[in-house]
Amino acid sequence: MKNFTRDDLLFSLCGLNCGLCPMKLNKYCPGCGGGEGNQTCAIARCSLAHQGVSYCFQCPEYPCVRYEGIDEFDSFITHKNRRKDFQRFQNIGPDSYQAEQKEKMEMLERLLTEYNDGRRKGFFCAAVNLLEIQDLRAVMSEITDGQENASQPVKEKALKAVNAFQSMAVQKNVEIKLRKKPR
Repeated sequence: MKNFTRDDLLFSLCGLNCGLCPMKLNKYCPGCGGGEGNQTCAIARCSLAHQGVSYCFQCPEYPCVRYEGIDEFDSFITHKNRRKDFQRFQNIGPDSYQAEQKEKMEMLERLLTEYNDGRRKGFFCAAVNLLEIQDLRAVMSEITDGQENASQPVKEKALKAVNAFQSMAVQKNVEIKLRKKPR
């Protein structure tokens, strides 16, 4: 969108973790305010009208009517934790939140490189978005067993990873699934 730029291209204006989005990973989208390829966004227009706040929670009108039902359905990335992620960002600060996001991105990159059998990208993106960092660390430790599994077939590694993430999700009462809007 013209005249809309941001420094933080990993955590969007509206609270999405862009760095964990399949669209950004595939380079179809540069992230919120990232330049060419950036989509027209009503929330970005709203930000420009409200002194260019970097995150919606910084606006005196937050949460506004734009947030009514905003988390009910997902797009390419899960929308479930936006308010929770805003709260975490505020509680631990931007530097710590960015560090967590970068660690999650590294985990996701490893999952996609070493554990993706060609059918798990969306699942891994959702899992890394929805689970807490300490839970992700536990799962990554479990699936790597402290050693590299280079000789194990990718399908076996993928199944082991999916089962470990699903098990953790059940423990934490998290559903790892994108919620599509009914037609």
